[in-house]
Amino acid sequence: MPPPQSDTVILVTRYGMGEAEPELQLKLAGTYFKLLDENNLLPAAICFYTDGVKLAVEDSPVLESLLSLETKGVRLILCSTCLNYFKLVDKVKVGIVGGMTDIIEAQRLAQKVISI
Repeated sequence: MPPPQSDTVILVTRYGMGEAEPELQLKLAGTYFKLLDENNLLPAAICFYTDGVKLAVEDSPVLESLLSLETKGVRLILCSTCLNYFKLVDKVKVGIVGGMTDIIEAQRLAQKVISI
């Protein structure tokens, strides 16, 4: 499948979305990714770092949506330093393990960067 025709990059830095109880944060993130997927609102890339990398590993409640977005051509970039820090490298289920250089390049090419 060709890559999305979008110039937007989404930055994910939390295990969830917003500042609230953890259960609500995960619910919001799940809804966000599901709606992006269902409505084909496809960013060029989604970059995961700090606690955000935990959304792309086994047992994540948003894996199904992330896998679908990746299948549609969205680049999912996971911070290798963060994965190593949390000892999650072997649990990655979606996306590519990249470095800060990959995240910076995605941001550089973007016309719009959204942090969630």
